[in-house]
Amino acid sequence: MTRWAVFLGLTLGLGLTLVIGWWRSRTPTLIGRVAPRLRSVGDPRGLREGERPAVGGVLGGMVSLLIKDSVRLAERWGSSTADLAIRLRRAGSPLSVTQFRAEQVMWAMTGVVVGLVLAGGMAAQGASPMPLVAMVACAGIAGGVIRDWFLTRAIRGREERIHAELPTVADLLALAVSAGEGALGAIERVVRTASGVLVEELRWTLGEVRTGTSLADSLHALADRTGVAALSRFATGVGIAVERGTPLADVLHSQALDVREAGRRRLIEEGGKREIAMMVPVVFLLLPVTVVFAIFPGIVAIHL
Repeated sequence: MTRWAVFLGLTLGLGLTLVIGWWRSRTPTLIGRVAPRLRSVGDPRGLREGERPAVGGVLGGMVSLLIKDSVRLAERWGSSTADLAIRLRRAGSPLSVTQFRAEQVMWAMTGVVVGLVLAGGMAAQGASPMPLVAMVACAGIAGGVIRDWFLTRAIRGREERIHAELPTVADLLALAVSAGEGALGAIERVVRTASGVLVEELRWTLGEVRTGTSLADSLHALADRTGVAALSRFATGVGIAVERGTPLADVLHSQALDVREAGRRRLIEEGGKREIAMMVPVVFLLLPVTVVFAIFPGIVAIHL
């Protein structure tokens, strides 16, 4: 018990020293000292959004600064801001990069709290302190990694929905074009009558076209925004058909057929992977049990 008291005392002292040094090192800047005494037309209180005082006094300010420093640390050691913005856009998330980093920090803090609870329970049973500290650190890292894994899962799920919706949307566009609509009119009709992830992206593309962007450029921006290879081929084919005046209905039917063939090949590949995965329980579970049941009677008979 004395050893644990010494360890906790040293840890608490070191932590307080670091917190006090960190708090004193954050001296206010010239803008932070002058801004509260100025007023502007856009902000009657004289403060910009990033310079508002923290709510909750000293403790609230310390928590706010700790979260900001943790966000900057996550940006430094994690993926870059540009890559994260692309991933958030591909996932269709309404969060900004800063908001996602803040969520990652909160998940990491939750992992640290869970690790501390588990470490406290193991410490009461006499466990060594160093593995407990490593466990707490690993729990915090796992919290941030799990939040990033959920983002990757959201991206994968959205791409699968786009793959599933693309053949139907292409057939609807082909039917509208065959009925006499132009390319832009066909997209407007599909956006009005259908729903789904791809339809929402087409609605965004239609808004870009109405602001003056060409249809081909808007479709290429749609492919870059979603990151789906099949949608990129679809946008390229439709853009070339619109620019060169080739029959758009035939191009759309061909694109839908290609997407369905790609989906069929993807299902066959997934089935092959599942077959290999099914061999794991057969080899490591069923086969050893079968061998034991086959050999055990002979071993018993030899001993008798």
